[in-house]
Formats: sequence, C-alpha cells, structure tokens
Amino acid sequence: MLRELNKLSAGRSIAIVGLGYVGLPLAVEFGKLRAVKGFDIDAIRIDELQRKQDRTREVTEAELDEAQHLSFTTRIDDLRDCDFFIITVPTPIDGHNRPDLRPLLSASEYVGKLLKPGDIVVYESTVYPGATEEDCVPVLEAHSGLKFNSDFFVGYSPERINPGDQSHRLPTICKITSGSTPEVAELIDQLYGDIIIAGTHKASSIRVAEAAKVIENTQRDLNIALINELAIIFGKMGIDSEEVLQAAGTKWNFLPFRPGLVGGHCIGVDPYYLTHKAQEIGYHPEIILAGRRLNDSMGPYVASQMIKSLTQRHIQVGGAKVLIMGLSFKENCTDLRNTRIVDIIAELKDFNVQVDVYDPWVNSEDARRAYGIDMVETPQPGLYDGIIIAVGHQIFSEMSEEAIRALGKSKHVLYDLKYVLPAAGSDLRL
Repeated sequence: MLRELNKLSAGRSIAIVGLGYVGLPLAVEFGKLRAVKGFDIDAIRIDELQRKQDRTREVTEAELDEAQHLSFTTRIDDLRDCDFFIITVPTPIDGHNRPDLRPLLSASEYVGKLLKPGDIVVYESTVYPGATEEDCVPVLEAHSGLKFNSDFFVGYSPERINPGDQSHRLPTICKITSGSTPEVAELIDQLYGDIIIAGTHKASSIRVAEAAKVIENTQRDLNIALINELAIIFGKMGIDSEEVLQAAGTKWNFLPFRPGLVGGHCIGVDPYYLTHKAQEIGYHPEIILAGRRLNDSMGPYVASQMIKSLTQRHIQVGGAKVLIMGLSFKENCTDLRNTRIVDIIAELKDFNVQVDVYDPWVNSEDARRAYGIDMVETPQPGLYDGIIIAVGHQIFSEMSEEAIRALGKSKHVLYDLKYVLPAAGSDLRL
C-alpha cells in the first residue's frame, strides 16, 4: 500500500471539494505546482472562476492566471482520476446552535463514491474532536466499499484562512497537519509543505489537530466576551472603554482585544462544536457557553443604546430612520455568514425604527437571499435620525466625520462601533 500512496509524488492530481473562502486559495496555491481540479456544486461560482472572477475577493485574476495547472468543474465524475481529495465545505450550526454536519457528510458521500485503493481524503472544515474518524470515515466506507486504513486513508489539516486579511495569506500561516497512520501523516505534511512557506506542524493524531482548531476560535471568543462585558460596565460608569484599553495596553502582556459583534463562520460558530461534544460526553461547559451568551447579546445591546440615545435627544423613536453602515461580518470582506449586524436590525425594527443598510463590499442579491435585506445603493444625505458604523471597512474609515454626519438630519445620533472616528467625533462608542 505504501507503493500506492507514493504515486502522489509522481504528480497525480488533487481534488479540492468546495471552492469558497477556504477552498479557492488552497486550489490556487496547489495549482501553481501540480494538477488540481476544483469542484463546487454552485454552477454560477464555477462559471465565474473559469472567467477568472472571484466574488469573495480573496484571490486576484493574476493569481488565478498563475495557477496554470488548476481547472474547475461541477461534475463530480471529473474527479475520478484524482487520488488526493481535500474537503473544504462549511460546517455551520443550526437554529439551536447545534453542529450541522450535513454539508460535510454530503461531501464525504460524493468523495466516497470515487475512492480507489490508495486514495487519501483530507478534511479542512472545523469540527469537534473525533468527527473525522467517527462521522466522516463511516460515510466514506459505506459509499466506497473500501476499508479505512487498509484501502484508503484520511487526514485532517484545519483551515486558518482569515477573510479580508491581505497580510496573513494561506502560504504565510503555519499549517497543522495530521494523518490516520504515521506514514500518511508524513505524506500529508510533505504535500502541504510544498505550498506553506511558514512551515507546518504535524500533530500526533487527527483528534489532536481537530481539538487544536476548535480551541483557537474558542479562546478568541472568550477574550472578546470579557472585553465586551468590560465595555458594558465602563459604559454604565461613564468611562470610555477604548481609552481604558489603550492605557492597559501599555503593559507588554496585555492582550489587544476590542469589544464588538462576534459573527462569521468561525469565532461565533466553532465554540458550539466543542460544547456539543463536551455535553455529549457528560460535561457541561460553563465558561465557554457564558462567553457565547454574552457575545450573542451584543447586537440587542447596541440597538438598545441607540434607542436610549435617541430618546435622550428627544428624537421620536417610532418611525425614526437609522442607517447601518456595514453588513458583512468583518471589515473589508464580502462574507455575510453569521453576521450579527442582523441582530441590531431586528432589535431596532421591534421598536418600529426604519432601517437602511449600506455596505459597498456586499452583493445586494446575496444580502437579499441570505437575510431578506434590501440594501441602499447610496445613502441620501440629511435623511437619518441615527447612524451606526457597524463594520470598519476601509472605505468608511477614509470618510471624514463631516461626510458621515452629513448623512444625518440636523439632530441625529452617530454610534461608532468600530472606532473609525476619534473619540470626540461620535456620540456613542461601544
């Protein structure tokens, strides 16, 4: 079987299953060196990529040109001649904050039908420890008729893509790797080592690699929850939390977290994968879930602060018009997944506030399809009783205070969630 595994070194092709924020950069980097087939069920996405267009803005046309060994397809049968499959599909949560493995298991079924002796399947999607071998491998076995660790092998190498971050790109982020046998782990590590200039870290087992990934964002979630709680406390005391954090940050080991909404497909989701597994084995995680509850409450808190400020300025709340600047889950990014801006919108609408949303990074059809939100193309000046800078897009930070305030009526409230303006430039800060 080792002879079969070593066929990879002869240059047989890699299949990337899922071409979103994670899969496409991976396909491009591998496609610069060897034959790669990128697969996605979204025909529109494939058509765009074949025309060298990436709607996520993570990969440029020039980078797609560099990946001269990369091709795209919506036909799963086109992957039959591949012997190394990398699955990069989303792992969301459902309406009850439970892991939704359906995309992952569906991709496993697709790949299982193609497996041949000696093939390797590597998962990059965030999961709880044990999911690869306990949930995915049985699907691969059932649909391939092959035996795990005898006929085919698996690995886990968690994604660490940071959407919208042009400083930390795939090749410059250390990659955790792992495999279902020591030989496979070494082969997988070497393969990723071809494209990761920052180096790799070979974990001792798949479960260790899965656990490492899921705690990365759990740690960040808890740190942000602490800062959010501090911001609420300082707000009640009339103290500017940003000034406090700047002062505390003069100590060398103070961690530079900032308050805000915690959304996206990672930080706001991954902790629930860990807590689900913890509860499954009989342990109720207190601190992790407390952090999640606090962070999930920040959207309504922001809305309540706006309502309170409107009332204090004798602006009629019912029928007031508020502009929210930003809808994506983070700055300079098109990604709408699990954006918590929608919590602010929903809470304001409960008070009969009219809400307009403006985000030049976000495709209007994506916003309508995902959340039923019809964004404004260009905000009209002098129209708004309240303005919330909800996302720190560069285009917003380059606007002056005067330009932003010009969108409001003569009497209005400007709430700067992202510290885009100096402290004196806004009426409210988190």
